[in-house]
Amino acid sequence: MPSTIEQMHKEFGPRGLAVLAVNIQEGRGVVAAWVKEKKVTSPVLLDRDGSVTAAYRVTATPTVVLIGRDGKMVGRAIGTRGWTSPAGRALLDALLQPPPR
Repeated sequence: MPSTIEQMHKEFGPRGLAVLAVNIQEGRGVVAAWVKEKKVTSPVLLDRDGSVTAAYRVTATPTVVLIGRDGKMVGRAIGTRGWTSPAGRALLDALLQPPPR
């Protein structure tokens, strides 16, 4: 998953997609070492108290939450998905289109 997150961040980030990883187990030091070792450039949030997972009703990992331009959740996927596959890219492309006028 980290390589997929990083790939999505690099490919779609410049177009406005925010890709955030949320760590629910390890502390800041462990996460910082992992980020450095893996050369991760996408943001990694710490959620040791469970507030993020509760807000987005995350019950399993990995979970991907899709947030629309208006800041509201537009979708959620539990488990691994082919975000970098042609179908995954098409979905992300569609979500990144400007809203109709």
